[in-house]
Amino acid sequence: MALEKEERITIPDENGDEHLFEVLFTFDVEQTESTYIAVSPAEPSEDEDVEVFTFRYEEKADEGEDLALYQIESDEEWELVDEKLNALIDQDLN
Repeated sequence: MALEKEERITIPDENGDEHLFEVLFTFDVEQTESTYIAVSPAEPSEDEDVEVFTFRYEEKADEGEDLALYQIESDEEWELVDEKLNALIDQDLN
């Protein structure tokens, strides 16, 4: 299943509680040869700024799950992802 720009996904937290997120972007970073997903809470609190979370992901249709999400662990990877994400946001705003 390919992700669509306005799709919503459910992500469990460390306690197993599921939270609904809106997919903002999916994008590739050539230098890491990986695909990433940027999401924000589907129902943010009115008194908080909207948070954006970014994960490396792989589609896992053959294993019974749609997606496997991975934390971005290194500063080097995060810098590459952040640069690409900011470029996408700037492009989307223009």
